[in-house]
Amino acid sequence: MIKTISRFLTMLVQRFLPDPLVFAIFLTIIVFVLGIAITPSSPLAMVKMWGDGFWNLLAFSMQMAMVLVTGHALASSPLLRRGMRNLATIATTPAQGVMLVAFMSAVCSAINWGFGLVVGALFAREVARRVAGSDYRLLIASAYIGFITWHGGISGSVPLVAATKGNPMEATIGLIPISQTLFTSYNIFITVALIVVVPFLCKMMLPKPEEVVAVDPSLLAEEPVTSKVLGPNATWAEKVEESTFLAMLIGAFGCVYLAMYFVKNGFNINVNTVNLIFFTAGMILHKTPMSYMRAVINAARGTAGILVQFPLYAAIQVMMEHSGLGGIITNWFVNISTKETFSVLAFFSSGLINMAVPSGGGHWVVQGPFVMPAAQALGADMGKAAMAIAYGEEWMNMAQPFWALPALAIAGLGVRDIMGYCVTALIWTLPIFIIGLYFL
Repeated sequence: MIKTISRFLTMLVQRFLPDPLVFAIFLTIIVFVLGIAITPSSPLAMVKMWGDGFWNLLAFSMQMAMVLVTGHALASSPLLRRGMRNLATIATTPAQGVMLVAFMSAVCSAINWGFGLVVGALFAREVARRVAGSDYRLLIASAYIGFITWHGGISGSVPLVAATKGNPMEATIGLIPISQTLFTSYNIFITVALIVVVPFLCKMMLPKPEEVVAVDPSLLAEEPVTSKVLGPNATWAEKVEESTFLAMLIGAFGCVYLAMYFVKNGFNINVNTVNLIFFTAGMILHKTPMSYMRAVINAARGTAGILVQFPLYAAIQVMMEHSGLGGIITNWFVNISTKETFSVLAFFSSGLINMAVPSGGGHWVVQGPFVMPAAQALGADMGKAAMAIAYGEEWMNMAQPFWALPALAIAGLGVRDIMGYCVTALIWTLPIFIIGLYFL
């Protein structure tokens, strides 16, 4: 049954889902029209919101581009290549391959979302090289499906922001410690259940041998060697460029800073920390500045989708927030809720909002002011209400191609290649969230 549904959805997506850039443009038009129709905002006011918000994610776009570039460059180092090759040998059949990729991605995403996105896609490529008969599309889809665990892990932005002093909701509802969100029985159940179930779900979507789409061999070509052996007539400039000492010095700076950071802040990993870890480790493992730079150049070609599409989503988010459209949608779900059903309906409202605002932090800004005071008034579990916002975002990512862009850039595939499998995962993981939010 799962295989049949995934086959049908893959066929549907192949025919009707446009490129992520066109998808973002369609969302812009939809939000613009709804803003005019449902809120008091005029067309010119909506255009102004769009323009004002266009560069709101500029810093985040750079962060995500760096996640992709530094993660890819790190994985292309000789040591990491060998490590992934050895790990990939655990799988000997296509079914084992997709299960291993999904499991690794789910675990890594629970540790850190940026780490999971990059490592999952890179590992999927390695498995595709090693396991004959693999369906490359499903391997990459499995890597992205594993991303569904991220908000329940230690880098979940909503629970971390809700526990941080100075966040936008502190004055209204106070702080929500992570003991009431991340370290609760329902979150442990949901996250562990996803880590266990997702690999088997991906296995059940495996196409028949005659339906496997052979991967273009060029997509699996080994990364070019970035090290350079200098000849006896090398110039001083060339020797400096290939200096191991300089690479180790910068690596030492990064290691010392990270040690001081973790001593002061504990195991508090954010996207900047991940990027610095990737950069420091990459510089050390590539051994020379120019070897690392050549790896970065190879990786940077995949950032086009991030640089072009993230500004559009920033503009959409501001239109949703400033027009009040996001609040209207959220309030509709809130108004039909009871204390018992509140978290489930907040989850669905978050999933709907995620189509236009695919950002955990953005959800807290758009939905927090409506969901959290309502939860407080109903006497609902405040931590569960916050996590409902988070779960809706991570769940609907399976139908929203925004976060798939880094993985697709690494894989060399398009969104239509994987989204049918991801939507299948969206359907079959829903009971896990409902059980955790309603029954636990």
